[in-house]
Amino acid sequence: MRTGNAVAAGVFCLLALSIGCKQSSQTEPPESPHVSQIERLDPAMDAIVDSNSTWHLVADGFTWVEGPVWIAPNTLLFADIPSNSIRSVDVTGKVSIWLQPSGYRGSEPYGGKEPGTNGMTLDGKGRLTVAGHAARNIMRFETMDAHGKVTILADSYEGKPLNSPNDLVYGRDGSLYFTDPPYGLRTQADNDPAKKLKVNGVYRLPNAVNVKPGAAPQRNRLQLVVGDLPRPNGIAFSPDYKWLYIADSGAKKWMRYAVKKDGTLEAGTLFLDASGDPRPGGPDGMKVDTKGNIYSAGPGGIWIISPEGKHLGTILTPKNASNVAWGGDDAMTLYATVTDAVYSIRIKTPGLRP
Repeated sequence: MRTGNAVAAGVFCLLALSIGCKQSSQTEPPESPHVSQIERLDPAMDAIVDSNSTWHLVADGFTWVEGPVWIAPNTLLFADIPSNSIRSVDVTGKVSIWLQPSGYRGSEPYGGKEPGTNGMTLDGKGRLTVAGHAARNIMRFETMDAHGKVTILADSYEGKPLNSPNDLVYGRDGSLYFTDPPYGLRTQADNDPAKKLKVNGVYRLPNAVNVKPGAAPQRNRLQLVVGDLPRPNGIAFSPDYKWLYIADSGAKKWMRYAVKKDGTLEAGTLFLDASGDPRPGGPDGMKVDTKGNIYSAGPGGIWIISPEGKHLGTILTPKNASNVAWGGDDAMTLYATVTDAVYSIRIKTPGLRP
């Protein structure tokens, strides 16, 4: 639905995808279906998405949307990073501001492109956990009151501030894993004056789910588990929690890591390389279905990847995709944040929700 500054009619029109164009308003129900072009590279795609499945435009008129998460029974939260806000949209299509400012809270203008928060997930107790991005922390909301108590789970490593936490996921044991590239810094570069950590790391906070509400960050317990990726970004576990997948948006590839009994990781191996695909977009946020297939933002749209690392196909999107989430009562509606809009599509295999 339309929010913020109006976007000219036709902005989502992409002839190659045969997507119809129609202006929307906050008072309308979700948009009429848009025909989606599905790139099928393997017959296994037939068991994942119907050939006639369609994208539905859920909400539009933003700038760069990210971090969708389904909040039962009927709400999707997502971040509009440049507007420094977290928005909500319900099943009727009504869009509201859930929290603003969400990330940077300084009195001076931020001076960078992405002052807001980024990825979001739920812990084992149903509490919203947010990658603070420009806030340079990980925060947990103790209730779904946006202005209620917030617990800062992490904000530094070895005495130096985090870069800009990007995406996050909980392990089976309640540990929190998150990626920390510099995209939330003002220049988004490794030589940004505010960047104090040399590494763009992936971190683990053991037993994060049991950190007491309002407790100070347990800085001495934060573990650097991956430190050799140019731009670690999206992150997800396999259904059995034996593997951790990380999307590297710098190298345009997905990596896979075996999880040790103590929660740390074995050396990573290449899972799938997208660097040869010239289409716009790259590996970013991702989720997994109950059969272990990975659904990730990638070149051209949402890549479907088998548990063995085979690219099964792509659900093409009209603009660059950034992330996905499972919604609906049956977890078979895939929501995608796509540049300035949120779309949904029905999938045949249920997804794994936090």
